[in-house]
Parts: sequence; structure tokens; C-alpha cells
Amino acid sequence: MKIDSVIPKELAQDLIPARVVGLDIGSRTAKGVIIADGSLYTAIIPTGTNMQETANELIDKLQKTSKVKISSLDYIVGTGYGRISMEFENIPTQIVTEISCHAMGAHYLNPKTRTIIDIGGQDCKAIKVDTKTGKVVEFALNDKCAAGTGRFLEKVAELLKIELDELGDVALKSTKTAEISSQCVVFAESEIISLKAKGEKKEDIAAGVHLATARRVFNLLNRVGIEPDIVFTGGVSKNKGMKASLESLLNTQFIDLPLDAIYAGALGAVVYGTIFLKTGSTVEKTENATTVDLTEFNNKIQAQQDLLSAKKNEGKRVGYLCNYTPLELLNAAGVTPVRLFHIGDPKTVSSGEIHTQSVFCDFTKSVLGAFREKDPLVSSLDKVYMFYTCDCMKKVGEAINEYYVPTNIYCLPRVMHNETSRDFYRTELKNLKTDLEELSGKTITDKDLKGQIKLSNAIRTQLTKISDLRKRANPPLNGGDFLDLVRGYYYLPHKELLKLYKGIYDKLVAVPDDGQRKLRLMMAGGIVADGDRRLLDLIEKDIGARVVVEDHCTGLRPFLKQIDTGGDSLAALAEGYLEQAPCTRMKPLEERVAFAGNLAEEYQVDGVVYAYLKFCPNYGMTKNLFLKEFQKRGIPVLEIPIDYSISDLGQLKTRVEAFVEVLNERDNIREELKDGKESRGVQLAA
Repeated sequence: MKIDSVIPKELAQDLIPARVVGLDIGSRTAKGVIIADGSLYTAIIPTGTNMQETANELIDKLQKTSKVKISSLDYIVGTGYGRISMEFENIPTQIVTEISCHAMGAHYLNPKTRTIIDIGGQDCKAIKVDTKTGKVVEFALNDKCAAGTGRFLEKVAELLKIELDELGDVALKSTKTAEISSQCVVFAESEIISLKAKGEKKEDIAAGVHLATARRVFNLLNRVGIEPDIVFTGGVSKNKGMKASLESLLNTQFIDLPLDAIYAGALGAVVYGTIFLKTGSTVEKTENATTVDLTEFNNKIQAQQDLLSAKKNEGKRVGYLCNYTPLELLNAAGVTPVRLFHIGDPKTVSSGEIHTQSVFCDFTKSVLGAFREKDPLVSSLDKVYMFYTCDCMKKVGEAINEYYVPTNIYCLPRVMHNETSRDFYRTELKNLKTDLEELSGKTITDKDLKGQIKLSNAIRTQLTKISDLRKRANPPLNGGDFLDLVRGYYYLPHKELLKLYKGIYDKLVAVPDDGQRKLRLMMAGGIVADGDRRLLDLIEKDIGARVVVEDHCTGLRPFLKQIDTGGDSLAALAEGYLEQAPCTRMKPLEERVAFAGNLAEEYQVDGVVYAYLKFCPNYGMTKNLFLKEFQKRGIPVLEIPIDYSISDLGQLKTRVEAFVEVLNERDNIREELKDGKESRGVQLAA
């Protein structure tokens, strides 16, 4: 077909001179679009197990259809589930996220497109589009659950013994929609089996499934805002039953596109290919080289852990579970403190679930799993101390005490600015002091305690000074480096640690602050445990952005408060720890939220990645307050619920890549505005 028969002439003229292929390798099907000599051709095949072979097969099919030889192509752009695997010799090749490609493809087919629903085999997306450029303004994805995806509908078709292609048509024949309450694939399967046993008709069950799925997608759409014109793309867009259910909920009809909407992603990839071809640009990755070598520092941490695991150190070994446990008291008692915050592998997480429920976060399961699997470090402990910060962690402490190591659980007041809270917390610290003296056999004098407070203050000051270097346009260390330094606080002897921090700071401060400013991100939300580097590495190593500050309890946040060294030491600890950058369990919560916003502005971040563990009662339940705060300040934010599995790496990468693409577009707009050029990019508001 001629390009200008499906694309408006004012846009088609930009594409006609090129010979470009767009490949959208989805989880179930692979789609291809080629433009050459003013014509447009399409192809579709099932996605195989090898993504490169699938891409090659798709290229071969496009060659046969278009009669265009692969050697004559100007550019190939890959997108979709299998985009990272594509390589073609002697042909310029780039990858772009499917979010950006679906937006651009829908824009070229209908320039008025504002909102896109994209439902594929493994995920569904809601995308808001800028009508001037086709660029993404905002987006939202489902989590790892298959409900609301093509895979879910495929499972339903199997249960109802209907061909997948017929499922939507069968649903449209329903006269009484069955009630499907579950949004979980596993539970929905049980409901469908139960409905079949009751004699419900297939068409009524199919209609109920489509409606339940449409409701889930509708909720996703509401997160980005629903604006006409609305376009439905992806493999599920061919399902008439899903289309009808969504249109009913939206109270509007989808825009009919001049090309099958299943090809929107591949067409968008073609458009990006022509842009890259004309401008000579690529999907840039920010260089993220670090100027600090922390190999020796990390080796010292490992050596200390090995020493403790072998029980070769003098004195007692004490584990603790939260930043509200004052290390000054533990160090003054002469015990060796170890923070219990290392993540476990899937086996360890599963083992910990013996003592928990499935709705506990993976961190709590990791802690318990380490004890149950006899991890050498936790097995070396003589005692564990913890402060009650959430119900899940309280249960963890109780289980450790009952099955593994004697554990004392102390109460932590929730109200920060209250004299009664300080008095109560001081009493709890006094009880902790008494127990530590009994455990260690050493009397904790006020002189010892004040000395440890001064030492901890000096360490906090030094670590904050190191972090301040990240306010530079080109920080001399990245987010991964800083988390390595923070690990030392939880494992290394503090006298040694202070000397190490000073030496590292002296090296870093001497690094010149030159070069072009890089994209700056803040990581916020729940705990980032020791070893939980998957998301951070994805941001910094794979995508090339840079994390310059953290608003979580294992990053910068706990080190911004100094403790008074005069007067009653226990009272000073009680006040200092209660007044530190607070956890979300503390009140007033508004103060906690404002702190996050202020920190983002102080470090001049371009965006925030708000990550929290699934089922987290503290950060999962309060996330909307944080998101609204960042948005109010005009700071884009990406919400990511995570766990410790590795099966969702591709989806995580899609989210972060798309977010970075949006942020880079905002930066381009800022530069255009500075230069006095007309801006046609995405909105500057979050």
C-alpha cells in the first residue's frame, strides 16, 4: 500500500525518501513494517524461542513481500519484548521502547491521538501522547500479574475450550454477564471452573472475564488520565469482546486507524528509524564512568563478615533490623553490630515464608530465610535487637526469638514532635542499655556513650560531605558507589570507617567538575537491601542514567541528622533518632513527604524512581502522597513495585527506559527554550 494512503500526507512526506524497517518482537507475535519507495508493507509471525532468529524470519518475510533486499536498507529499529537481542551486520540498528514506538505509531496513523491502551501477551500499558510530536507524556504499566493481558485471555480460552481468536466473538453473544470478581489469573481460573460446574454458559463466562479485565485496564488508564482521541493497540486490540467492554467503561469509542493497530509499534519503530537516519542521532546512553575504586573498601567489608561468620572476633555479635536502633549504644557496649538487611535468593525467600504469610514482603522473608538456611553470618549472632517499625517486621523478630536467636523487641513511638514520645523512647533506650550491659558484661558509661555519639556524628558528617559531591553537574561517584560506602556503616568498625571515609573524600573532592551535565535521578521509597542492586544497575549500567541521591533508609537519608553531645546522652539519642529523616510510619506523615520533595530539589534531580517492595505496609500504602508531592513540584516520578525475583527484568527495563526517554525529551525542550526555539515536545509538567 502507498504510505500516504494510511498516513496523513504532511507526515508521510517525511518517511517517503527512506528505506527503513521496524520490528516489534512481542512475547506472542512478531510484527514488522517496512517503508520503501513510497510504499508500506507489513508482516506478522509467531515469536519463537530465539529472538534473533525471529527477527531474521520477519525480515525475510518483509523482503519477499516488498521485494526490497535487506542489503539496501538504510536503518532497522527494534522494539518490543525481544528488542535487546537484534543485531544486523552492516545495517545501522537501534532499539526504542515499545511505549515510545506505540505512541509514535498511533500518532502517525492519527495525529489527534491523546491516549493509548496497548494490551499485549504479557503486559498492558496506558500511554498519554503529545499531539504535536507523538512523544510520550506519561505512561503506566501493569505489574507482573498476567491478569489484564493476552496471556490471561489465552488461559481463559483454554478453560472454556474455545479458540483464542473466537473468544471475543463468543463474549459478544452473552445475554447475562457472569460475575468474575478476581483479578488474579490463578484465582480467576478457580472461579471459571466453579461457574462451569454451576452450568453457566460459555458466552456469559467469557463476557464476565472481558469485563473484569477491562475494569483492570480502566484503572490503569485512570493513573495517566483519559483524554480523547483514544486508540487501542497491541495484539488484544483484535479481540472484539475486549474492545466492546472497554468502550462501555470509557463511554466512548476507539478511533479506527487506517492500518491494523497491531502494527502500531512496528510503524513507530519505522518513524524513529527515519529520524535517526536524518539526524545521524542514536538512542544515547549517558557515560557513567566512576572515578573511585572501592574494591579495597568492599574487600574490607567481606573480610569483616568472614571474621564474624567464623566467630573469630572478640566479644558478642549482635544483629539489628532498623535505623532506629542506635549504634552508639551497641558500640559503647563493646559488641559487634551487624545490620540484618541482606537479600536472599529465591530459595532463601521461599524458606522464610515458612514463618510468614504470602503477603509479607520479600525482605522479611529474606531475613527469616537466612536464619532457617543457616547463613554463616546470621548464625554467628549471640542476640538480635529490633525496634517495632511495622507489623511484618515485628513478626520477624518474634519468629527469630522463638526459633533461632534470643531477640529483644522495643517499641518505637510514632509521633515525632512530642515530649511524651521522647520520654518513652528514652525509657526504651535505657532498657536496651541495661540489656546490652548484661549481654556484654561491660558497664556503659556516659563518657563512653558520648564518645560514640561524637564518632557517629563525624561519620555522618563525612558521608554527607561525600554525598554533597553528587550535587555537581558531573558527580565523581555514582549511586552504586554511594550505596557501597553506606554498607560500610552497617558492617565495619566505626573508628576504621571514619579514616576510610576521609581518605575516599579527599580523592573525590580533587576530581574536576567538568563536562556536560548528565541526567540525574533520585531513588525513593522503601528499603534497598544489601545485594538488591538489580534496579540500580539497570538505571546506571544498562541505561546510563545516574542516581545522585536516595530517599530510602539505606541511602543518604539516615545520615542527615546530628546527635547532641551535651546533657543526658540517652535523651539526646532519643531526640536525635526521633527527629532524623523519618520513616513513613512516623507522624506527621506530611513532614516525611515534604522531606522527600525538598531532597529532590536540593539535588536538582530530573526525575524520581519511587520503588517499594510489594506488600510493603509503610511505603506501598503511602505511595500516592509521595507521587503527588513530586508531581506538585513538577518532578516526573516513576512508580515501581518490586520483589527479589529475576523474572521481570525485561518489564523493569521497559519502564525505566521509557521514563528516561521522556526525561531526555524534557531536557531537549529546556534547551530549545533556552535557545529561543519553538518547542514541540512533551509537556514540561510532570
